[in-house]
Amino acid sequence: MITEEQQPQGFMHWLKESVTVKLAFIGILILLLLIPSSLVDSLITERALRQDQTIKDVTDQYSGSQLIQGPVLVIPYKELVTENDAKGNPVTRQVIKNLYVLPNDLHYKGNLVSEVLHRGIYEVPVYNGTIKVSGNFTKADLGALSLNPDQLLPEKASVIFSISDLKGLKTNPQVNIGGQTLTAEPAAGDNLFANSLQVALNLKELMDKTVPFRFDLDLKGSEELSFLHIGKTTDVEISGNWDSPSFDGRYLPDTRVVNDKGFSAKWRMLYYNRPFPQQWVNDVSLLTNDKKAADAIFGVKMKLPVDQYQKTTRTSKYAILIIMLTFVSLFLTELIGKRKVHVFNYILIGAAMLIYYTLLLSFSEQVGYSLAYLIASVATIALIAAFLGSLLKNKKAAVIFTFILTLFYSFIYVIIQLEDLSLLIGSIALFIIVAALMYSSRKINWDKH
Repeated sequence: MITEEQQPQGFMHWLKESVTVKLAFIGILILLLLIPSSLVDSLITERALRQDQTIKDVTDQYSGSQLIQGPVLVIPYKELVTENDAKGNPVTRQVIKNLYVLPNDLHYKGNLVSEVLHRGIYEVPVYNGTIKVSGNFTKADLGALSLNPDQLLPEKASVIFSISDLKGLKTNPQVNIGGQTLTAEPAAGDNLFANSLQVALNLKELMDKTVPFRFDLDLKGSEELSFLHIGKTTDVEISGNWDSPSFDGRYLPDTRVVNDKGFSAKWRMLYYNRPFPQQWVNDVSLLTNDKKAADAIFGVKMKLPVDQYQKTTRTSKYAILIIMLTFVSLFLTELIGKRKVHVFNYILIGAAMLIYYTLLLSFSEQVGYSLAYLIASVATIALIAAFLGSLLKNKKAAVIFTFILTLFYSFIYVIIQLEDLSLLIGSIALFIIVAALMYSSRKINWDKH
């Protein structure tokens, strides 16, 4: 007969020896480790934001991404407007409005010389280059706009173009148009573009002719160079020494060559896919419409080929999976080897596996993601293996566990590198892992615990 003194001792013995209780504790511990795991994610996000801010600071001081827009021919015209005065009497007055004409042919050609600026541990790709702009304007179809030639003021015409960061201009653009060479100046008032430049010209003798233009933009920028497709035919030819470009925007190049010496790309676009009319009147906001502009912008990005923060973030999302698989493997090792591991040791192992991600983050900022992954993985696996070897007093078990951890971390690295096939490979690997765990646990008699 069990005495009252023996009952608490029996309960405490059951609590200490029960596999079910320990398994429940391990499950609770895994859930609790979600808290520091989320803090690790926050740390990675914070470092990534710091990188973005550093890049922004550098580009603000150097020059930002450049978007080249234009040129557009602007011809003022007179229009009589009848309105009622304060007494209700009709009054006719003359107002000045603008006719806007886009290029018939537009050509951009340039070569970019890129380099990497360093700010602490961060890198920012920048470039210098000369973009040659040329093309022509053809006679406006006044009949389609219900205008007549007498309304026009061609002697007050102007040509407007823009780059997104004027700080990047290294020389004043000299625009040759219709035989006239003019220096571009900042445009005042409401304009077609932000940061507009303009030249004033007299088109009185050229109204019935094709008007050619050409000018050079000697500029610098960072990370990206883009163009706005506004020509009836727009041709772009860009080359550079950056060996890992990304072609972005509404249109991909018709031809491209990318190798270790750099890149070259060519675009040729017709106006059928352009969201702008060839000519219009009195709407200064047409080219600044965000949706329409997004449908007409294209170019090249000179991003750094590896973003360690993105890869570290993706790796950290597997933290709980790795901890869970490690704890389950250790738990099965306990049962099969009949060597107990104290619950406090589980906590220490969990802490080591979380510190792994801070190691990965800090080393990746210094030596890159792949080498950092190797350093952090080897250090963590060696630490846990040595710790378990001393706990279990079994070198064979420690070697097996080292192999298991190596398999887990290798699996995660492969998943991160594959990207497009990560879901497929991950699902297959997890299926195999669950099958292996099922096989390993089949001889355990759970009823005895």
